[in-house]
Amino acid sequence: MPAACLRLRPLALALVLLLGGAAAAQPASAPPRPALTVTTVAPATAQWAQPLPAAGVIAAWQEAVVAAEGAGGRLVEVAVQVGDKVRKGQVLARLATETLQADLAQSRAGLAEAQAVAAEARANAARARELAPGGAISQQAAQQAYTAEATAAARVESVKARLAADELRLSQAQVLAPDDGVISARLAVVGGYAGTGQELFRLIRRERLEWRAEVPAAELGRLKPGLKARLTTPSGEVVAGTVRQVAPTVEPATRQGLVYVDLAPGGGARAGMHARGEFVLGERPALVLPQAALVARDGFQYVLEVGADQRVRSRKVQVGRRLGGEVEILSGLGAQARVVAAGGAFLTEGDLVKVVGQAPALPSGSPAAPQAAASR
Repeated sequence: MPAACLRLRPLALALVLLLGGAAAAQPASAPPRPALTVTTVAPATAQWAQPLPAAGVIAAWQEAVVAAEGAGGRLVEVAVQVGDKVRKGQVLARLATETLQADLAQSRAGLAEAQAVAAEARANAARARELAPGGAISQQAAQQAYTAEATAAARVESVKARLAADELRLSQAQVLAPDDGVISARLAVVGGYAGTGQELFRLIRRERLEWRAEVPAAELGRLKPGLKARLTTPSGEVVAGTVRQVAPTVEPATRQGLVYVDLAPGGGARAGMHARGEFVLGERPALVLPQAALVARDGFQYVLEVGADQRVRSRKVQVGRRLGGEVEILSGLGAQARVVAAGGAFLTEGDLVKVVGQAPALPSGSPAAPQAAASR
């Protein structure tokens, strides 16, 4: 054997011993660590109302037009603004009364004059009744006295009627609220002229609003007076209502019928708003999960199911109605499944998780989903 080979053998033996020692020092492979610590939740069965969606305009139940009566006149005072709440009989505006007061004074003077003439005529007729039977006056003179008495009495009644008309015109110089309600429009301006019948204000009677929902003709038969409804205003407020009336006709062009819904007072509804809502037609069972358990990916909804091996698997689900913090699961998930209650967006297919507990199922209609722990 060459001397060079003899010199390399100790080096090779040392290298083998070194590699063997390193292999012996290497520990055995550690078990995989969980990606997340999670809480699971199981789908719950709840009785949810079956809704019928609709859309329509919010309008005043009745909007009264308040106008000037009588002869009209110049406006000297406007006592209310748009949005003011008023009571029946409350003064909304006043018209100038100088001419009306002058006419009233003239009528009162005319009444006093007519009453004096009537008193004289009655006295003359009384004397004629005493003298005529004895022939002291002619029958013609007596008849003239009787006629004068009747004419004077009629004159008194005529002047009284004119006086009542003048008093009425004077009272109409005050524009009064015809009912309780809220002022929705104001055209009256101090100094302006208000003609007879000219609109000065609009009044939403009793502050009542209604939702005029448009419903397909095929669904109208399912709606009856007294049925509950709820709608959402453009600002996001939910307003409750009750069906008052279903229109007896359908619009030929759209095949839609109007359903009139009385709205509960005090909500965020305003006349003129367009709102979407739904009618509550009854209840049916629903399989529900907290909203936080859903993960949106690529335009679809998924849940992360935890298997017996503590690994997660994506389940594509079809969702339906939403109520509060819950969502209805229509398909894709069994009733006995355990899914990650929150934090599923941080997990991928096959990740190992550590389950620390199961979140209680929410009652139907609860406002928020349970908050589950999810930490690295």
